[in-house]
Amino acid sequence: MKLAVLSDIHANYRALEAVGADIDDWGPDVVVVAGDIVNRGPRPVDCLSYAQTRAREDGWLLVRGNHEDYVIRHASPDAPREGPLADMFRASFWTYSKLRGDVGPLEAMPYGIEFGAALDAPVDEDPERRMLRLSVLAPGAGLVRIAHASMLHNRDCIFPDTPDDDLAEKLGTPAPTLFCVGHTHMQVLRRLNGTLVINAGAVGMPFDGDPRAGYARCEFRDGAWAGELVRLDYDRARAECDFADTGYLVEGGPLARLQVIELREARSQLFQWASRYEKLVLEGVLSMDASVDEFLSA
Repeated sequence: MKLAVLSDIHANYRALEAVGADIDDWGPDVVVVAGDIVNRGPRPVDCLSYAQTRAREDGWLLVRGNHEDYVIRHASPDAPREGPLADMFRASFWTYSKLRGDVGPLEAMPYGIEFGAALDAPVDEDPERRMLRLSVLAPGAGLVRIAHASMLHNRDCIFPDTPDDDLAEKLGTPAPTLFCVGHTHMQVLRRLNGTLVINAGAVGMPFDGDPRAGYARCEFRDGAWAGELVRLDYDRARAECDFADTGYLVEGGPLARLQVIELREARSQLFQWASRYEKLVLEGVLSMDASVDEFLSA
């Protein structure tokens, strides 16, 4: 039994094509996209369409990430359309506009997927926490759980150095045999008691200094799960050109400038910007443009 998990595409169509082709060559039985298909990148429509086509034709399963949530929120009547908060979320509004406001496909994605969950497992009351429960992947494979970040929240992180006690809480109960996530853009392969824990990293925008696209291969053989973290070269020059060619670099707001650097250097920029400047922008002390200019000149 072979399972491929990919995550954090972030509208990078060039990387998605490369990963999709490699997955086809490997020939898994099941493929799960663990969230963040759209947003934080220049080709959301192409990436969502690709994922939907693979879901329809090849059975790929799609999970909602926090960046799907960011885009969905723009459909709310009270979503900000002007002022500092609107300026801060201009990139996700650009994505929302490119999707023509149709967030239905994003809302339909479950919070996570469980293979082999108990038939009497409780029904999720909160639609945003809805788990898709499916039959076992293979005899003896146990409970397999896949979410975007963790079972605590779709922005709750699993890093290589997450302490064991904290990690145990993030796996959910009962503890699965295999637990796969993304979100941090950093790959992880570790075991905690009887659970193989895998962070698939990022297809479109890794943050570990290696700009190659990443995903995870999981295989159940000889009565146990094994994992492999894959990295792939792709045409990153064309991916960077997409930022300008699609208009995203200008229309997506000042933070799009930082996202190009994230793509190029494979290091997070938005988190560092937010920790220094988000409060100042929201208080009107600095404009978005001025805050990004100052961040880049530091």
